[in-house]
Order: sequence, then structure tokens, then C-alpha cells
Amino acid sequence: MTELTQGIFSTAKNIYKNNKGSILRTIIYTIGHFVIAIIVLMSIADVPFSVALTDAIVEPLANAVWYFLLDKFWASKVQN
Repeated sequence: MTELTQGIFSTAKNIYKNNKGSILRTIIYTIGHFVIAIIVLMSIADVPFSVALTDAIVEPLANAVWYFLLDKFWASKVQN
């Protein structure tokens, strides 16, 4: 394993270790958002599954990044 690869894995491991709670909440939120978005788009907008799926993946990924940043900010302001 090269030094660069080891550095990437080490960094990723540290990020996960230091943000485990936020990452887990973000993943659960994102999966739920995928499902809800598909159901809503197919029910209300009457779009095909493929269009609903595409929108349901792209838009929540952007929201997931936003939620992660918001959660990190929020957690930094709340005292334990």
C-alpha cells in the first residue's frame, strides 16, 4: 500500500471516528429522503419511476451535505 493510500484511509478513518453520530444520522436521513421523494414525485407530479428516482437521489445528496454541516454546527453549540 502506498503512502498516499495509507494517508487517505487514515484520514477517512479519523473523520469517521470523530463524526460517527453525525454520519449515521445523515445516512438514515438520506435514505428516508430517497424513499419519500420517490413516493411524493410519483404520486403528486405523476412522473415515471426513473425520473423520480433520479431526482430522489440527486436532491437528497445535496441535502445530506447541508444536514451534515448543520448537525456539526448544532452539536458544536450544544453543551453536553
